[in-house]
Amino acid sequence: MPAGRQEGLAGARVAGYLVEAEIGRGGMAVVYRARDLRLERTVALKLLAPELARNDTFRKRFAHESRVAAAIEHPHIVPVFEAGETEGVLYIAMRFVAGQDLRALLDRRGPLDPAQGGRIAAQVASALDAAHAHELVHRDVKPGNILIAPGTDSEHPEHAYLTDFGLTKKSLSLTGFTTVGQFVGTLDYVAPEQISGRPVDGRCDVYSLGCVVYETLTGFPPFRRDDDMALLWAHQYDAPPAASGERPGLPPAVDAVFARALAKSPVDRYGTCRQFVAELRAALSADGTGGRVPPAPPAWALPVFRER
Repeated sequence: MPAGRQEGLAGARVAGYLVEAEIGRGGMAVVYRARDLRLERTVALKLLAPELARNDTFRKRFAHESRVAAAIEHPHIVPVFEAGETEGVLYIAMRFVAGQDLRALLDRRGPLDPAQGGRIAAQVASALDAAHAHELVHRDVKPGNILIAPGTDSEHPEHAYLTDFGLTKKSLSLTGFTTVGQFVGTLDYVAPEQISGRPVDGRCDVYSLGCVVYETLTGFPPFRRDDDMALLWAHQYDAPPAASGERPGLPPAVDAVFARALAKSPVDRYGTCRQFVAELRAALSADGTGGRVPPAPPAWALPVFRER
């Protein structure tokens, strides 16, 4: 595969994998469904932008973080099978997850039932805390990096996977691919300390997960602004609107939980993602409905007012 050519690769062979179809594309990588020719299995093959391989600092960091990601065995983290370099292109082979990502699910269905949203949040929180225990911070938690596959039974109707651990944003920020005023991440979910360039730890993922779960329950990320600069300002200085005001039926108790998860200073947030989700699920059940928010009434059930 010639370096720099990542379009129209269907049918090409890349490092022992037969590329079948493109399944995702971002600013620094393209993901393909591919066939592992050695083990006869389907994988997700991520090919990084060729210019990344030409940066020695990035290549070393990529190799280190790929090894760390591959060492994490967790049911809610997409396993990394292999990472390497071929013909001037860095690649990562991961488990192929049949299903859809949370972004597609929210776009199709709108806000989720709180019980389902709580289940997904708990699974993702567990994955993040496991990564933090290995001193790996994700830095780009967003609906597009959460894959939703069918679950095993009625008590576990969905299985969430957190992906994109093989290329963390620390690799890019250390190599000149992020400069002053720029960073890699998704603006709707980025933590204040990422914006200002301060050191980050697992609590930056607590913030991003808080933004994702807020959107999962209300249908909107906590901050909506007309332009990127206003959005960055809001993450750093504005209080998030009460989730209970965004979606009628959510108990007011959730507002304090989101306020802490989305605190501007990391020291004011929850120490772990699971602590955040545990308090959120308790708050969702505080109204005695078990976290079930009644649906909006159909048109025929709305009251009718007649003039006398």
